[in-house]
Amino acid sequence: MSRPRLLDLFCCEGGAGMGYHRAGFEVVGVDIEPQPRYPFEVHQADALEYLAAHWHEYDAIHASPTCQRKARVTAWRGNREDHPNTLTPTLELLGQLSVPWVVENVPEAADELRPDFLLCGTQFGLKVRRHRIFQRGNWTGYELLPPCQCYRRKDLVPFEHKNERAFADALGCDWMTNLGGRQAIPPVMTEHIGRQMLAAIRTDLAEVA
Repeated sequence: MSRPRLLDLFCCEGGAGMGYHRAGFEVVGVDIEPQPRYPFEVHQADALEYLAAHWHEYDAIHASPTCQRKARVTAWRGNREDHPNTLTPTLELLGQLSVPWVVENVPEAADELRPDFLLCGTQFGLKVRRHRIFQRGNWTGYELLPPCQCYRRKDLVPFEHKNERAFADALGCDWMTNLGGRQAIPPVMTEHIGRQMLAAIRTDLAEVA
């Protein structure tokens, strides 16, 4: 059986894309910046413009809109408003489409993004404290995981600028630059979600057949 095609928007260096690839998708990335380390087919373009023009060419869509407007670190620096709001228009556009989709962001985006999945690296055996929320659209499914206990652990690799390489590697993103790893989603998260989304897509195809 051929792999369903997944569009990976705001793809950066491919943390989310790698997870979906491992789950069984053919992945195509889109980012406004050149991404020479992205491990799959990639297009340099405005993500929302590409989505509007090409969404019908894909079986599923993942989007990781820029998180700086919501992230706690930008609040500490007092410059959240300096960053563009890409989350709102992404959700608005995806809400008009018929294909299954997932949107990811930082937990602070829960005022706008429904947390259908709230995941931490420690739930997958990673030695990192990284939390992300995911909202799904046009599909159902959820596999329970052990609860996150990362704040009780002292063996985790800390996120520090002086040790970004070790942090990126601990995420499972050893092909990335330090900056790419700093911003990445651990691939195990989207592999977990992707397997469930793929099962939902194949169930729908079987019902149609």
